[in-house]
Amino acid sequence: MTLLIGALVIGLILSLLAMGVYISFRIYKFPDITAEGSFTFGAAVTAAMIVAGSDPGSATLAGFVAGMLAGATTGLLHTKFAINGLLAGILVMTALYSINLRVMQKSNVPLLDQQTLFTYIEQATASVAGDASQVDVFGWPVRTTELGALIGVFVFICLVGALLYWFFRTEYGSSMRATGDNAQMIRALGVNVDVRTILGLALSNGMVALAGSILAQYQGFADVQMGIGMLVLGLASVIIGEALVGTKSLGLLIVGAVMGSLLFRLLVAIALRWGLNPNDLKLITALFVLAALIAPGYLRKLQRGGGVHARS
Repeated sequence: MTLLIGALVIGLILSLLAMGVYISFRIYKFPDITAEGSFTFGAAVTAAMIVAGSDPGSATLAGFVAGMLAGATTGLLHTKFAINGLLAGILVMTALYSINLRVMQKSNVPLLDQQTLFTYIEQATASVAGDASQVDVFGWPVRTTELGALIGVFVFICLVGALLYWFFRTEYGSSMRATGDNAQMIRALGVNVDVRTILGLALSNGMVALAGSILAQYQGFADVQMGIGMLVLGLASVIIGEALVGTKSLGLLIVGAVMGSLLFRLLVAIALRWGLNPNDLKLITALFVLAALIAPGYLRKLQRGGGVHARS
């Protein structure tokens, strides 16, 4: 049960990554590689500030802002210097590796003895649960601290998802979505496409960095290598979520990103539970992503084939 709860918590945290990837890859059609660097950047800034004595809330917010700066830099390189979007993201991601080492002063920063957001969640859980160290959930014993972390992260993700949905339904947010759909049309209406693109990439990487910040606090450390492969994971979550909800509605796509992230982490947890060698985890992740990319198109072909046979 501990493995399941942990997978759910990490899946919820990484749904922030999925939301960020959704903004860049789906709304803006922008292949933003910056995410792998900004994920670690958010974790590095938060960990360094917590170790330096800052409160976890301010450190987490700083991690979010750091990710926005990274995304805005990629947007500036692309829009103002006419650098290919993919290359701009690679340049910023490469630079962030050294910046993250500078921020952390070393390759790994432990947080186990520091006050984090999850310390506050544990304190709140203890005040509610009292002396009970565990509770029964569907007949399974679960530690109250684990259940508190799951509930706390779930509430936070719901709030962030609702705020994201509200923002993209505003006039400014709608113009950002329109920029991704048809930049020429929105430019003809007098909208500054470059500013919308920069802000969109900043918001995307801010969400990614926020995921890195919270994951570092949950796992108890920030590592310079923790962002490797996160872009693929986020993209897989988005694709799985789109297949699950089967619609282009903004609200449902945000929910789908969360569902895709949860399902992806559950699949990884099941694979590990069945005895998967941890050295093969990246290979299995790549296979999951490959399946997520191939399955929707294959299913559509089957549905079209079934419709043809039915008409015949």
